[in-house]
Amino acid sequence: MTTQHWDPDTYARNARFVSDLGAGVFALLAPQPGERVLDLGCGDGALTEKLVASGCRVTAVDSSAKQIGAARARGLDARRARAETLPFQEEFDAVFSNAVLHWIPDARAVIACVHRALKPGGRFVAELGGAGCVETVRLALIAAAGRRGLDGAALDPWFFPTGEAYRALLEAQGFVVRTIELFPRPTLLPGDITDWLETFAQPFLGAVAPGDRAGFIQEVRAAVAPALLDPIHGWTADYIRLRFDAHKAH
Repeated sequence: MTTQHWDPDTYARNARFVSDLGAGVFALLAPQPGERVLDLGCGDGALTEKLVASGCRVTAVDSSAKQIGAARARGLDARRARAETLPFQEEFDAVFSNAVLHWIPDARAVIACVHRALKPGGRFVAELGGAGCVETVRLALIAAAGRRGLDGAALDPWFFPTGEAYRALLEAQGFVVRTIELFPRPTLLPGDITDWLETFAQPFLGAVAPGDRAGFIQEVRAAVAPALLDPIHGWTADYIRLRFDAHKAH
């Protein structure tokens, strides 16, 4: 599988809506002044700043060196780390994550690391893509890759679980699930779907011959336009989100 890379400038231009739409999961966290919070997959730190502003003592981690650099430029305590191998041991009152966990196939390892990082009674509050998320785009990408002799399903980088499946994963690691909800959130994009593809579909694009990438993008664009392009309002991505609040037993 080719790798997904995150560029802070490109992300801010094409994907700022991701952090902007984190208000719901932020409200579910209900951060309290003085709490120690781990922001898991902080990106450039836009939501981390809000946690700090709420009075929390925040440590932010991300696997992208460039995103960590952008977060540190905001004055944040940001460290490079992978969610599957977090180094923390019963340090945090809460672990918060927005739009990150669907990029990590090894959910069991992530949940085990989060459980270990939390103090007894600590909470894990997160939102990720859920079952059916960006299905129109995902199937078009897989089909376009297949027409080039590539295994599109193997290139698919996303883990979009059902609520039932993710509840089972959380409970298997010792979490008590207070709420878990799968819901549609069609999202108006700030620009053309090609910008979204260049930002989020790099594992597919990286597998295509460089001279064919523009053609690949246009092929996918044409395939999804009937479902996702409105001539007046523009492009909408067919997002489905999974949001949960789980607690570590005392």
